[in-house]
Amino acid sequence: MTIINILALLITLSALLSYLNYKYIKLPTTIGLLLTSLLMSLAIIAAGKLGLNIEAPARELLAGIDFNETLMNGMLSALLFAGALHVHLDQLAKQKWVVATLASVGVITSTFLLGFATYYIFPLLGLDIPLIYCLLFGSLISPTDPIAVLGILKTVGAPKSLETKIAGESLFNDGVAVVIFLVMLGFVATGADGHTAEFSVSAVLMLFIQEAIGGAIFGFVIGYIVYKMLRSIDNYQVEVLLTLALVLGGYSLAMALHISGPIAVVVAGLLIGNSGRRFAMSEKTREHIDTFWELIDEILNAILFVLIGLEVLVLTFAETYLWAGLIMIPVTLLARFIAVGIPIQLMQRTRSFSPRVVRVLTWGGLRGGISIALALSLPPGPEREALLVITYIIVVFSIVVQGLTIGKLIAAK
Repeated sequence: MTIINILALLITLSALLSYLNYKYIKLPTTIGLLLTSLLMSLAIIAAGKLGLNIEAPARELLAGIDFNETLMNGMLSALLFAGALHVHLDQLAKQKWVVATLASVGVITSTFLLGFATYYIFPLLGLDIPLIYCLLFGSLISPTDPIAVLGILKTVGAPKSLETKIAGESLFNDGVAVVIFLVMLGFVATGADGHTAEFSVSAVLMLFIQEAIGGAIFGFVIGYIVYKMLRSIDNYQVEVLLTLALVLGGYSLAMALHISGPIAVVVAGLLIGNSGRRFAMSEKTREHIDTFWELIDEILNAILFVLIGLEVLVLTFAETYLWAGLIMIPVTLLARFIAVGIPIQLMQRTRSFSPRVVRVLTWGGLRGGISIALALSLPPGPEREALLVITYIIVVFSIVVQGLTIGKLIAAK
């Protein structure tokens, strides 16, 4: 099947399931799409058990879609830019230390807590997974994805400061987590090549600085160039095209330069969404750019969550993997609670926080497509199969259960 045919099928499925959800089910869009596509996948599997040969063609179709490539080198840049475009820099500046701490120290803490927890828990379930793979699992499951929860936060009237913390943290911790994951994946690749994978703190630190700091600087530079270009003209068609080039071209160039594309796009999005919106765009341009990126965001999110639901068709659900996934749900939440709670407890000495902020950030830290995409990029082998299924179970629970209940937690007095 050609790329055009695959894209046509995914968009058609996304449109139909979006219609069904909006018309009849009435769940938040992303959660509704995930559930309906998941139910459709289970129906296909059940039909196969009854002798209807539709499971094999469905599996073949999904096998032709590289989820990791599609998300990490396709959708992610646009999704991050669309998210950053609507984050107010003045609000983010007020929360800069909280966001920076949660997106760096919080992610690193969560990575190692989960890595060592899984290293000791998995053998009890009969899973023999090396420590480096456990740490890789910790890094890929740590980034939060609040796509589904942000709409709920606005609906229940969450404090603006809380909304900024969740949005800001997720935008940056995606980039930080990807950097940590790639650093650790490098040790696995080195060992697979037959060479000794030596752990060097200085080498890891330099790579982290190159990826994260380099990505931020690069994002500011390309964002500033496009900002100057936007300011010099007043034609919304050209200006929309410039933002699209900034996202796709900037992300691709950042990845080619071995710096963090996600962080670069976020920084560029913050610059265009604030200074660009205020000083470089007419009212007509602002309206068209907002409409364009909101539409792109909705379309890509719809496709992404449909893909997550369909991915169940190509996973190997061994009983051990299922139990491991279910056990790791509370462990992941506990690690998130500690990684969020300790920094906030320390910062409470110098600043005030919203009531129940730790509980809200813990339960509202949804896992999403990035975690699945990173798990799919693991080297082939039994470790990959196990970690992929465990990640999938955590992500589905996170989006459906946490996503549907976070509003009640925020609204509770």
